[in-house]
Amino acid sequence: MSTAAVATRPGEVLADLLPASRVRDAALVVGGAALTALSAQLSVPVPGSPVPVTGQTFAALLVGTALGARRGLLSLALYALVGAAGAPVFQGGTSGWGGASFGYVIGMLLAAGMVGALARRGGDRSVLRTAGTMVLGSAVIYSVGVPWLMASTGLSFPAALSAGVVPFLIGDALKAALAMGALPTAWKLVGRKG
Repeated sequence: MSTAAVATRPGEVLADLLPASRVRDAALVVGGAALTALSAQLSVPVPGSPVPVTGQTFAALLVGTALGARRGLLSLALYALVGAAGAPVFQGGTSGWGGASFGYVIGMLLAAGMVGALARRGGDRSVLRTAGTMVLGSAVIYSVGVPWLMASTGLSFPAALSAGVVPFLIGDALKAALAMGALPTAWKLVGRKG
């Protein structure tokens, strides 16, 4: 077996290494939505917060980074639309757009597009760049999720931060660490044939 490097071009994301076709793109979009839906079922209630810890934020950032901005955004849009329409794909098998945590779903959609754009610029190729990409993606999620939480529950800004951000920072750090290991490693693995 050869260990020659796979030719990768600047501006590629991991999904671009698969043979290009519309069928591939559709399958990646649907697969990303499905992964996010499955990850949302890993849900742990947080005492004092209407927002649970879930795997969906990690999935959303991973989908965006691996698929790129357009496919990542479409994938999370599909996820959000299916859940808003009533399919039980949100955390713990819930659905609908009016809950306290739906703002985080919208934030994930935007974050997937942003981290996908950063990945096209190499934001997933090294540990430090991946860390920065994940931190920015999480910030986008919170920037939409916290105001939605405030509007849907009547919480003040400090209370919304306490209930909707602080309990999740350790989990976000762990998710970022996983991504920091997985994404650059994936690039190294595809850099070799065999």
